[in-house]
Amino acid sequence: MIDKEKIAQLIEDELTDDQFIVDFEITPSNQIMVTLDGENGITIDHCVRISRLVEGNLDREEEDFELQVSSAGLGQPLKIHRQFVKNTGKEMEVVLSTGEKLEGILKSVDQDGFELETSKRERVEGHKKKQLITRTYRIAFDEAKTVKNIIKF
Repeated sequence: MIDKEKIAQLIEDELTDDQFIVDFEITPSNQIMVTLDGENGITIDHCVRISRLVEGNLDREEEDFELQVSSAGLGQPLKIHRQFVKNTGKEMEVVLSTGEKLEGILKSVDQDGFELETSKRERVEGHKKKQLITRTYRIAFDEAKTVKNIIKF
């Protein structure tokens, strides 16, 4: 059986301080899937280097495997705390576990959750035109179903 801890340690040792593992899984059919990210992103060269490192430390004669090393996609939901920290100050789409959808700026992150600042035009009593209302929501990590970057062109 492929040793997950051994592979994880190999990868961690190869990553720089600003790079990190987002997801790491070995399926029962020996499919190894590694997703990486970094403060300045992850290039294809980083993925190739990690792939070669892992493949070079496993023996296909002992046990056959499939290896996939990729970077965290821009449109993929955030999974770990370090990704939230990396994306502080960026515009995000949050779907709460209740199904409610919020869009706003990720203002801050701590160990329990994050703050999202939203701005929306709403009717305010005493005004004819809708007014821009800014609200800050405190959201625990377990209250958020998905959190994704909003991509604008």
